[in-house]
This record gives sequence, C-alpha cells and structure tokens, in this order.
Amino acid sequence: MGQFAIGIDGGGTSCRAAVIDHSGQVLGIGKAGAANILSDLENSLIHIVASAKQALIDAGLTPELLQELPAVIGTAGANVGNYGKKVEGALPFASTRVVTDATTALQGALGDADGVIGAFGTGSVYNARRDGRIWGIGGWGFVIGDQASGARLGRDLLERAVLAHDKVTAGSALTASIMAEYGNDPERIVEFAHASKPKDFARYAPVIFEYAGMEDAVAIDIVRTAAKSITESLDALLWPECPSICLLGGLAQAYRPWLDERHKAILAEPRGDVLRGAVELAAKLLLGGEVNRA
Repeated sequence: MGQFAIGIDGGGTSCRAAVIDHSGQVLGIGKAGAANILSDLENSLIHIVASAKQALIDAGLTPELLQELPAVIGTAGANVGNYGKKVEGALPFASTRVVTDATTALQGALGDADGVIGAFGTGSVYNARRDGRIWGIGGWGFVIGDQASGARLGRDLLERAVLAHDKVTAGSALTASIMAEYGNDPERIVEFAHASKPKDFARYAPVIFEYAGMEDAVAIDIVRTAAKSITESLDALLWPECPSICLLGGLAQAYRPWLDERHKAILAEPRGDVLRGAVELAAKLLLGGEVNRA
C-alpha cells in the first residue's frame, strides 16, 4: 500500500486525520477526541487511531489498512522526554513519525518558506525557519507553559473570579457570571480545576474575548496579559529580515487586534492549517523523504 499515507493533527481539543495519495491529494478526513499525550496518553492513542480509521472510511478504504500505511503525527508534548517515542512504539501504523505540533503548524502555514508562526488553541507553541534551520519555543504544557493558550486563558479567568469573590481584586460582569455558573461557591471552582483537563479550561476562551469586546475590565486585562506574552515570544524568534508572521489555531483571529503594531506589519495569512502541515509531512514520508522530529 505504498500509494497512501496518513497525516494527523493531535490537538488538545480534538484529533484530526487525513488520508492522502502519492500526489498529496486528500482522500478522506477523520476526527476524534483530544490527543494531548502529556495529560492523557492512553486516550490520546485511542483517539489517534480512531481518527485515522474514520479518515480511511471517509476515503472509501477499509480501516484495517492503517496497519499497512505510514503516518506522521503532530502533537503537543512530542518534545518532552520520551513521549514521542512512546507514541511511535504504541501505534499500529506500518511506520510512525511523531513530531511536535509546532513542526506541523510551521509546515502548514509556511510550506518550506522562511518565517515565524504562533499557534494558539487549547495549548500554544511557536516555531521559526530561517535558511532551512528550524527552531522553536514554548509548547511546555499547561502547568508551566502554554501562555496565551485557551487553557491558560480559562485558568486565569477562574483565578480572577475567585480573587474577586474574596475581594482581593476588583471583579466585573465576567467574574460575576463565572461565579454564578458555580453557584457563587469558590469550592466548586476548586473542585472543577482539580478534576479538569486543559481542554476543559479552554472552553472559557471565547467567553473572555466576547467580554473583552464589551469593554469588560477583567477580560481586557486577561487578554492584554496574554498578548504581552505573545509579543515577548515573537520577539525572541524574529530577526530583522524575517519575511512574515503567521498565526494559527482556534484563537488566531481573536488575537490579531491585540498584537503589537510591529508584528501586525508583517502578519501574513497562513497557507494552511496544522492538519495541512501533517499532510505535507506525510507526503514527504511517503516519497521517502526525511521528516524532522523537532
């Protein structure tokens, strides 16, 4: 079955897969649950396989073919310890390459061109390519990293709601709304926080941007703090002749108005999304090329 391959975007909220032929044309798409290998390795493996099988069915192929096909999987956490190798060894594909979600995001947005990308979904990560050299920052997970991600925005909102409830900081209509959701009981928020995954926090991100658009002071402060971290991260990667910056992920559009003017000046539309990046890398693998694991 050397004429097909699978590209997979293992996102923190959902996992998407695409089956391609030798020309790189997408034949079928599949989707399953979250694939955050750091926070839930067991279910991530289940969802990766489920999305691939669904993509094969969508392509009119039998799902059992996945055991005969090569696959490229981009996922957060692939750069931490031996998690990437664990995933490669646990999946049933004929051959498996696990790369970071930053690698697939870079490929999807820029192809083989130079530039910088920032990807903002449940998590966040940055990557850059200059004269063929690829390097990145971030992607260290929700506990100590993923600044400006949906998960961190949601966590920050819950923190601000509890602080406002304790009258430590000023509240707003947004924090009042969150407290009301939990029956004005901070202990229920604590219970939620201890039992939840990053994707559970991330569901609050659209609400924060909605309230920021209504001039809610707490929402604006949360978004401005996140935007400051984006500025710092982009500055850490940029060089004077950098041709473009691309933002990807579910929060990319929401952050655009909050970017530093210097960065807006070279902002460009991405060629494609993270799944496209995984597909392009899968096509390279199918044709016998090398796929950088960075």
